[in-house]
Amino acid sequence: MSRPNFFTDARTRTCAALRRHPRWSILVLLVLALAVLDRLLPPPIPDIQSDGATVVLASDGTPLRAFANSRGVWRYPVSVDQVSPLYLEALLGYEDRWFRWHPGINPFAFVRASLQALWHREIVSGGSTLTMQVARLIEPIPHSGLGKLRQIVRALQLEIRLDKDEILNLYLNLAPFGGGIEGVQAASYAYLGKPALRLSHSEAALLAVLPQAPSRLRPDRHPERARRARDKVLARLAEFGDWPAAVIAEASDENVVARHLRQPMIAALLAERLRREQPDARVIRSGIDVNLQMAVEERIRLWVERLPERTSAAALIVDNATLEARAYVGSASFGDVDRLGHVDMIAAERSPGSTLKPFLYGLAIDEGLIHSESLLLDVPQDFAGYRPANFGDSFNGPVSAADALRLSLNVPAVDLIERITPNRFVARLRNSGVQLGLPRGAKPNLTMILGGTSARMDQLVGAYAAFARGGVAGSVRYRPDAASEQRRLMSEGAAWIVRTVLEDHGRPGDPEAMIDNRRRTRVAWKTGTSYGFRDAWAIGVTPGYTVGVWVGRPDGTPSPGQYGAATALPLMLALVDRLPRQAGTVASTMPASVQQQDICWPLGEPPDPERPGLCHRRRSAWIIDGVIPPTLAARDSSSTLRYRQSWLRDPVSGLRMLPGCASAEASVAESAQWPLLAGPWLSASERRASALPALVPACAAFAPNEVVAGLRIDGVLRGAILRTPPGTSSLPTVRVRALGARGRVDWLLDGRLIAQSNDDASIDHRFERIGAQALVAVDRHGAYDSVTLRVQQ
Repeated sequence: MSRPNFFTDARTRTCAALRRHPRWSILVLLVLALAVLDRLLPPPIPDIQSDGATVVLASDGTPLRAFANSRGVWRYPVSVDQVSPLYLEALLGYEDRWFRWHPGINPFAFVRASLQALWHREIVSGGSTLTMQVARLIEPIPHSGLGKLRQIVRALQLEIRLDKDEILNLYLNLAPFGGGIEGVQAASYAYLGKPALRLSHSEAALLAVLPQAPSRLRPDRHPERARRARDKVLARLAEFGDWPAAVIAEASDENVVARHLRQPMIAALLAERLRREQPDARVIRSGIDVNLQMAVEERIRLWVERLPERTSAAALIVDNATLEARAYVGSASFGDVDRLGHVDMIAAERSPGSTLKPFLYGLAIDEGLIHSESLLLDVPQDFAGYRPANFGDSFNGPVSAADALRLSLNVPAVDLIERITPNRFVARLRNSGVQLGLPRGAKPNLTMILGGTSARMDQLVGAYAAFARGGVAGSVRYRPDAASEQRRLMSEGAAWIVRTVLEDHGRPGDPEAMIDNRRRTRVAWKTGTSYGFRDAWAIGVTPGYTVGVWVGRPDGTPSPGQYGAATALPLMLALVDRLPRQAGTVASTMPASVQQQDICWPLGEPPDPERPGLCHRRRSAWIIDGVIPPTLAARDSSSTLRYRQSWLRDPVSGLRMLPGCASAEASVAESAQWPLLAGPWLSASERRASALPALVPACAAFAPNEVVAGLRIDGVLRGAILRTPPGTSSLPTVRVRALGARGRVDWLLDGRLIAQSNDDASIDHRFERIGAQALVAVDRHGAYDSVTLRVQQ
């Protein structure tokens, strides 16, 4: 005998029960049909995060810019816990009091609404639940009998598939508020300028009613209509005791005041940049300080109004502690076509002018080439045919490294990059995140330090932050969750020294004894101007922030008279004064590796109490690890001069003796000599102190055998080609001098005496023939120099 099948037996009992109760069978069939229908025709529940609309936020959640989806709608995704409880109370109290308990439809409300419509011959109250409203929001449903049935079915489907908070979330994000805005968060910011979490009672009631007729009730266009609709909500809430009477009265007294509806457009170019980086993100949170951002945008807008037309400006403010961008203004005005406001000058490659010089000096300090007061030469020099000049075409002679950097002198910078080599300089900057651009096929060269390259503001600012971060540079971070990319650019000591040097600028226009100057933020700053006045730069470093400013025309058109110190620096300092009042997280105390040390020029060595004559000028320098680099040797081997000269002193006269004629009592003495090219800028006393004493008469006969080095012809280059000036038939004229000469100088051209001069005085000579010629200068001690040149007509 076979065992009974459990399932067969259960099916048999079920069929028997349905035959005994036919009404149940109809109900079961109806349920099964609905289940099949739900499977075949599921509700089109949208994914709010994938509809194409994107909003970029500031650090506090304020929308910076909204990008609409394909339907022209923009929204700010939000959840129930991110909305004010007052709004939820107003919404549910007015729209669907039984939302938490009904299954998607409210039969009692539906019957009541129908009876009221029949009695009053107009719609007095709606019968649709919030779930039914969501059903109409997620798909178009016609306003008809069949449409209402379809809406009811969709509402039931939603209740089966979603919990109440999920349904409420859909409403909070899809409800229309007019003007292409969907969702309560977007509406709150657009109309009220605040997040939905901070709504007042009056504002909550207003936003609760707007979706009923979003175009007709727009508060920016129809404030009185919107007020009457808001008061209906308040009356309903008062009727059911949802809010106290005093609160209702106070909310009713408030006027409806809304901003002109407009999509947020703050940090517009940064928003575009972030959206390109994350095209699939619907909400992108940046590190922007929205209050600082708006202040910077307004300051730049006012600043460019005083500049020539089509001039733009850009600014980037970075928090030194985190490297997060707090303000990002890529152009003076995003919508200004004449100023090419759509071009992001923070990410554009432009000539950096002299803004690379602080990095060079920091690297030179780390290389042991210089300290802060090393003697450098700001004099006309030739670097293999490249003869740089300063911004004002004047020279300063011997200068300290600190002064050369503060004054942005060109010749000392070119001298240093030649010693470090352009390739090493480019490699160090590249390693720290600064990609210097060169024309196709070009190699790193000396002109880069004066702006003969291209760089981006964001990379420069990230590198400048190293001066406040112990020498560690990094990439600017635009999102809090962005990876931190940091590289050491220079030592902590070198960064501190360079920052201190640049801080000693002070502020242009400030009196030296300014009252309570300590209250102002100390800023280390550097300006730059590109060739042809195309780019004006100013970059400043405070303990807490690094600020970069660019001013110019995006299309590269020159702007004569617009240079860094005049155009960009005042704007940068104004922005520094707008920075949040905080000390920053980066310590500004002197590192243990840095010491202060007195040094002497021209040798660059510490003072020697036993040889005071070697110290012509005394200076206080910042050094690293106790190392004191001496004055750099002369570049040109033909004019190399040992700055410390030893000679034999006659014990009787004190004059100089030569080895071949020295007495047994002669003593060894030392003199400090200045670099040859510094001569014209020295005082008479310094020249006398630097010159060797005259020979004793008894040694005169040995003078021809004395090797005297250092004379150099200045004013014409070796191998120069001189041409007849345009518009004249006369041959060219040159002005030359013999640097380092002592006494009378004889000038010979192809062996023929053409002129005489004294010491380093200049002579003018007009050539009398064309072709190759040799110019020679000889002083009375036998020192000489010669150059060959060619005259062409």
